Amino acid sequence: MDIYKVICFLIFIQYSFASRVLELTDRFPEIRKDGGLWLVKFYAPWCGHCKKLDPIWMHVAQALTKTNIRVGKVDVTRFPSVANEFKAYATPTIKFIKPDSEHTYYGDRTKEAIVGYALRMSGPPVQEVTKSESINNFKNMNQLFFMYVGKREGPLWDVYYSIAVNMQPYVHFYSASAEIAKHHIKIKELPTVFVHKEGSHYYYPVEEGSRIENAEHLNKTLHQWISEERFETFPKITSDNINEYMQTRKYLVLVIVEENKIKQISPEMLEFRNKVEHLIRKKRDTYHKYFQFGWMGNPYVANSIAMTRLPLPYLLVLNSSTYHHHIPEDDPPQMTIQAIEVFLEKIMNSTSPVYGGNSIPVNILRKFLNAKRDLEDMWHGNPMMLIVIFTLPSIFFLLIIYACCCADILDADEDEEEELLFHEKHE
Repeated sequence: MDIYKVICFLIFIQYSFASRVLELTDRFPEIRKDGGLWLVKFYAPWCGHCKKLDPIWMHVAQALTKTNIRVGKVDVTRFPSVANEFKAYATPTIKFIKPDSEHTYYGDRTKEAIVGYALRMSGPPVQEVTKSESINNFKNMNQLFFMYVGKREGPLWDVYYSIAVNMQPYVHFYSASAEIAKHHIKIKELPTVFVHKEGSHYYYPVEEGSRIENAEHLNKTLHQWISEERFETFPKITSDNINEYMQTRKYLVLVIVEENKIKQISPEMLEFRNKVEHLIRKKRDTYHKYFQFGWMGNPYVANSIAMTRLPLPYLLVLNSSTYHHHIPEDDPPQMTIQAIEVFLEKIMNSTSPVYGGNSIPVNILRKFLNAKRDLEDMWHGNPMMLIVIFTLPSIFFLLIIYACCCADILDADEDEEEELLFHEKHE
């Protein structure tokens, strides 16, 4: 009886979560014009990635219950016209939809990342802070954010706001008066822009005269600075978010390890990852301008970049501008911090060997090697499935050939018999 109650309770909980996700139809394009904010998943019933996202999507809907954001989903196989209208050509596609605009989500497919994205998009591009306590709340949440301090006017404010409009999907933007901000930061001059991350403040370096006299230069440098600073010092990089890090135009220093099913890393790999993290945190001022450090818990993307199966743990440096990569000459687990510094120094002065790239021949070779590795992984994981996948089409093809050949033989035999009968009758 107790087991029966538990099962019923779990079914009820799952149904409650699922009921908060609205199943949308071809009437949705008209409904969205009536107002309101929507977070919509475009999916296909047969899509494996969509099925993996389903439980996360239910939790996202639950987390946004008390907000003004409605969470829905559209079956693109039933309503292809809706998918075409919103340019959802791949599945799953996540979009934040306003009455007059729509935005595609490209971040991690986790509950926390998706909910944070939805909350950012539901507010204005730049949220004005009117209470000093609010800044404390942001810090306590360990939230990475940018803040403009000063009067909301002038070239710096105009550029800051325009950048916030474009980059709202990725990071929080705030503004505050000098009276509120002075309780948290040391203000050297006004107006100013700073980023808060990992318990520290970093100011946007403004060159003399660039604020008013050269707005174009201001726009370029502030945009580049925000693009570089919107990431943590040593984040986890995945196949879902690596394109965002590529926008920094820096070298991506990737520590490649492998997590198990419960997100644990072996001690040897963890030791190497910690070694590289210690280096960047200790010498941030030296490397931050040129490198974005991070780590990957799955080697698939790194194997694709390097076009080989990398031993783990590994250290790979990717040029986000040219897509070339660098690999150390030494065995990464045996590298000391000094050896890693020498390796990075060679990359900075262009004396480290360069591999790969983004040319057409390289991409063709990369796709071929990726397919080869996928088949190898499938063979090691489930050889019977691989045999079935390749055997059934082969048998079907042979049957078609056999049927065609037999038909020709039978037709030939019938023609010969008719010809023989004709000659017999003629005689």
